[in-house]
Amino acid sequence: MQIFRTKSVEQTLAETEESGHSLKRTLGWWDLAVMGVAVAVGAGIFSVGAQAAAFHAGPSVILSFIIAGIVCGAAVLCYAEFASMLPVAGSAYTFTYATLGEVLAWIIGWDLILEMLMAASVISKYWGVYLNDFLHLMGVNFNSNVTIGSFHIDIAPIVIVAFFTTLLVLGTQIGARVDGAMTILKIAVVLFVVVAGFFYVKAENFVPFIPPAQAAADTTANTMMEPLWQWATGMTPSSYGIPGILSGAALVFFAFIGFDVVATTSEETKNPKRNVPLGIMVGIALVIVLYVLVAVVTTGMVSYKQLASVESPSLATAFELVGADWAAKIISFGIVLGLATVIMVLLLGLARVVFAMSRDNLLPRGLSKTGKHGTPARLQILAGVIVAIVAACFNIDVLSDMVNIGTLSAFTLVAIAIPVMRKKRPDLPRAFKIPGNPVVPILVALANLWLMFNLTVLTWIRFVVWLAAGLAIYAVYGYSHSRLGTGELERELKAKKDAQLQASSSGDVALVASVRANVSGPKRGETSGVSPVREHAHGTEPAVVKAAHLAPDQSPVIAQAAEVD
Repeated sequence: MQIFRTKSVEQTLAETEESGHSLKRTLGWWDLAVMGVAVAVGAGIFSVGAQAAAFHAGPSVILSFIIAGIVCGAAVLCYAEFASMLPVAGSAYTFTYATLGEVLAWIIGWDLILEMLMAASVISKYWGVYLNDFLHLMGVNFNSNVTIGSFHIDIAPIVIVAFFTTLLVLGTQIGARVDGAMTILKIAVVLFVVVAGFFYVKAENFVPFIPPAQAAADTTANTMMEPLWQWATGMTPSSYGIPGILSGAALVFFAFIGFDVVATTSEETKNPKRNVPLGIMVGIALVIVLYVLVAVVTTGMVSYKQLASVESPSLATAFELVGADWAAKIISFGIVLGLATVIMVLLLGLARVVFAMSRDNLLPRGLSKTGKHGTPARLQILAGVIVAIVAACFNIDVLSDMVNIGTLSAFTLVAIAIPVMRKKRPDLPRAFKIPGNPVVPILVALANLWLMFNLTVLTWIRFVVWLAAGLAIYAVYGYSHSRLGTGELERELKAKKDAQLQASSSGDVALVASVRANVSGPKRGETSGVSPVREHAHGTEPAVVKAAHLAPDQSPVIAQAAEVD
């Protein structure tokens, strides 16, 4: 079927050299590692561990973080293999297009747009909320909400989105440097809080490390808010014990989401086949260490039962319970920094996914036009405007789960695509290979599907509606305008090959050297034994040297010229 047509690796790489539709390579592996930490370590590092400990796993939430980190790390390794082979903008969309077909690539691209648009909007909104809270803690009376007629608008998201959009238009490296500085400051805050928290840790709070399993107390009668697996099987979820560790892993897994965004910058990375996998792996390792440290401090400072007595426990809750109220201000400042860095990376990723889809003409091609700074300026501005409007004017809390399902669907298809590509194109050089193929990628796909089934029924319904809308757009526009479907990509690749062949044969005169195999060496007065065969071109098209040809002195000249095309 034509909807499953795939774009070859050669076609994909050729697109990166198109004038006016190519990106400037400015990023190194450390930029990518910092970017990964920036997008994964947000407000969740101060809250998600405490919630998982209180209601799911107790002190064994530490194991939940390790399990989630391993699953996310394995998924990230799938991205690393593809990025080392296809260092092109678009991340999971581009990888899927080259393996599983156009319609699935469209679905993933559409999912990634949903993920990054919703995530950037939600986090921009929360950034304004936490900014207000931090300023109030510091004694500053500030409210970013303004009323214009009957409309209530939060100006804080508009300001932060406009700031990062401007940086990204001026250059990806500029944005990465600013984001990197803020990320380092954010990590310093996290480490300071962790070190301070260790002074309050008590060994008895880790006992029992794995509390006995019991029926979950927070089951709901609202069918739409039940996890899909629970609704489908009628089973009652449990807390603590081994099931609690696994359900805790499902919860904290979402704190690791964001590394797929890093892969969207492959086309802007120097030496991407080395730097993209390295940056991704260093980033995920740093994130796992930070989250485990915070989990150890949170569960060591107070009993998990004390955390469960609070409606929305966080790291700040643990400090308050031990009488260290001063930590609230530092944690609030860390959250403001944490959310800001996430916003920039999501704005970057959103624009790069749409850029890749536009360059393939599945979306209007004009969106992929790059400016003088080597960035898709008009697209970056459009993305910023949409995110700012959604964040400033709409209540979007209910859409936050859409971020998770969009990411997990992308993770699943990329994992499936690894063994497909290994079988389809074993000849392609891969600077990095995920070990244990095909077992590890299949396990990654199954783990991601399991996490998806832990999302609510309502989230799945909204996801299906979003997919239906996307498929309608593909049917109306993308299918008929696709550069792959119209043959434009194939024609351009052929024209490029013809031009390269013409360029290789346009020299003055090619000489074919025949190295004389004279044991005694050249005679006095002779040159080093190189015999030109220029006369055998007969004044026609210049000759092309295909191979050196060894011949003894006695060989006729025409034999020495046998390799001339």
